[in-house]
Amino acid sequence: MSQPTSLHLPSPETAQVLVQSVTFSSANFKLAANMYIPADVPEGRLPAIAVSHPASGVKEQTAAIYASRLSQGGFITLAWDAAYNGESKGQPRGLEDPAQRVEDIKSAVTFLSNHERVDPDRIGIFGICASGGYVTVAAAMDRRIKAAATVSGADVGPFFREGFDGKQDPSVGETLLREAAKARTAAGNNPGEISGFPIFPPNASAAEALGPYVYEGWEYYNTPRGFHPRSAKTMPWSSVDKIFAFDGFRYVDKISPRPLLMVVGTEADTKWMAEDAYRRAKEPKELFWVEGATHVGLYDKPEYVTPAVARLIAYFQQHLADGQQQA
Repeated sequence: MSQPTSLHLPSPETAQVLVQSVTFSSANFKLAANMYIPADVPEGRLPAIAVSHPASGVKEQTAAIYASRLSQGGFITLAWDAAYNGESKGQPRGLEDPAQRVEDIKSAVTFLSNHERVDPDRIGIFGICASGGYVTVAAAMDRRIKAAATVSGADVGPFFREGFDGKQDPSVGETLLREAAKARTAAGNNPGEISGFPIFPPNASAAEALGPYVYEGWEYYNTPRGFHPRSAKTMPWSSVDKIFAFDGFRYVDKISPRPLLMVVGTEADTKWMAEDAYRRAKEPKELFWVEGATHVGLYDKPEYVTPAVARLIAYFQQHLADGQQQA
């Protein structure tokens, strides 16, 4: 078993960016966010990127790593806690509502569009893991967004319906839906009583027994490697039918003629979802492979994050170039 490493959150001193705590509204929820502003750039309006975290994550984890590193490329970046998560408002805590997650991204774009340091004609969006499916929906429907990108992009609908590797027994999904239905009935009899299920196995041994993908997810969220006290460890049952009804990559072709970049690890068990989305997407599009990277390895491991960030910066610099106008 590999030894966990500590999560080093970016700071203005090491990342050469200024970090500001801000809030914005999303469908009447108050969301908590961190804005990263390049420290050594002339005054004036800059291109910006909205950075959306994985399901169950918070803004201080992998979203902070990418937001900080992308800001070094000359962008204002915004990483926030999704509604129901972290420091943002919303009950029940830990709810994963794909429709609200898409709304959060659009609301982040609204916030950036009205910020005095942001050029509203040069805004891109970037999603990690489940947010890969969320940003493609937002980009497909919101013409303010000029470029979209994902890292380890996954669609939570197929993830729950078919499994992380696409090979899940259909009975698993049926069991989840039945339990979610029971929980809704129970909540009707006892308003305010929220039941949920654990997102991760109880310990390292149990996680290892379920394979490398499950173990690495457990390790990231439950050890000093990526642990954060506000990151959700359970999910309300009311999330399940919302997730099952979601198909994040269905409209990926509607992003065109604006560009799409998908960064994927060659060893990621979830890469089949990105490959399927790439096939559906229209030009301009790019599938960028990071050799040796797993799905979760792209969250924080420097040997994988560094080439991913380099490609992302070049991509956003190209497509959010000064004066560039896209449909």
